[in-house]
Amino acid sequence: MARRNLFDSLSLDIGIDLGTCNTLIYVRGKGIVINEPSVVAVERGTKRVVAVGSEAKRMLWKTPGDIIAIRPLRDGVIADPDTTEKMIKYFIQKVIPRRWFVKPRMVIGVPSCITEVERRAVEDAAYKAGAREVKVIHESLAAAIGADIPIHEPAGHMICDIGGGTSEISVISLKGMVVTSAIRVGGDEFDAAIIKHIRNAHNLIIGEQTAERLKIDIGNASPDKIIEKVEIKGTDAITGLPRRLEIDSVEVREALQEPINQIVEEIKRTLGQTPPELAADIVERGIVMAGGGSLLKGLPKLIAKETGVPVILAERPLECVAIGAGKFFETMNSQDGSLYGSLNI
Repeated sequence: MARRNLFDSLSLDIGIDLGTCNTLIYVRGKGIVINEPSVVAVERGTKRVVAVGSEAKRMLWKTPGDIIAIRPLRDGVIADPDTTEKMIKYFIQKVIPRRWFVKPRMVIGVPSCITEVERRAVEDAAYKAGAREVKVIHESLAAAIGADIPIHEPAGHMICDIGGGTSEISVISLKGMVVTSAIRVGGDEFDAAIIKHIRNAHNLIIGEQTAERLKIDIGNASPDKIIEKVEIKGTDAITGLPRRLEIDSVEVREALQEPINQIVEEIKRTLGQTPPELAADIVERGIVMAGGGSLLKGLPKLIAKETGVPVILAERPLECVAIGAGKFFETMNSQDGSLYGSLNI
C-alpha cells in the first residue's frame, strides 16, 4: 500500500478527451497542455507517422499519393486502433518529461453509447501508449466535473455535451448517472448536412474544411435579425470546374435543421425519462451545455425555447471533458469521493 501511495504521489494524472475532431489532454497541476486535431498523416504502405495533430490536419485531403491523412476516430469511438495508439503515444510523449520514471494514470471520457469492444479498444490504446492505470468514464460525467457542477448534491443536474461525433445528455444526482442517453450526432453531422445541402441546392461540391468554416462563421440554430454572407469555393458537380458561390446564414440554418432537431428531440426524451423531483431541480437550475457543438450560434436559445428550461453554456465548453477527466482521481480521493468507484463503465 505504501509503495502504491508513493507511485500515486509521483504519478502524472492525465485526463483525455479523445474527440472525433480534437484531442485534448489535461495534466494535474498544469491544466490543458494539448488541444490538437485528431488527425494522423502516415506513409502509405509503411504506415510510418509523418505528422500528428495540427500539422497533419493541414494535409487532410491535400496529400500526395504516398502520404495519407487519417482521422482515426469516428462518432466518438476508435475506428483505427493502430493509428489511435500512435496518436495518443505522440501526444503523451509531448506531455511527459523525458526522465519521468513513473508511468501516468489516465482517465478517458467516452460516449455512453459505445460498445464493450469499443471501450476495450480505448483502454488498450491508452495502455500501449504508456499508461500505468486507465479509467474510462462517461463523457457527460467528465464534462459535469469539468464544468464545476456540484454533482455530489442530492439534486438533479442535467448536462448536454455536444462533441464532434456524439451528443450525450445526462441527469446526475449524488454522483450517480440517473438518466443518460447518447446519439451519434454532433459537429461532424453539422458539417455533413451543410455539404449535402450545397450539393443538392447548388450543384457545388465542397470539402469538410469549407463546411466547418461556414458552420463557425455564419452557422446558427435560431433566426437572427442580421443575415451574414460568405463566399465559398468548390467544384461544380456538373462541369467538374472550380466555382465560387455566395451563401448566407439563412441557408446554412436551413441546412442544419435536421441534425439540430435530432439533438433537441433527444434532450426532450431524456427530460421525459427524468424522475419528477429531479426534473423540478433541472427546471430551477437549468441545462448546462458543453462541447464544441454547443458553441453553434443560437443553439442554447433554441433548446431553451423548445424545452421551456433555462440553458447555461459552460465557462469553458471545449475543455470540460478533458478537465473533468483530469480531476477524476483528485475527486475520488477526496473525503466524499468513494462513490466514484461505481461510475466506471
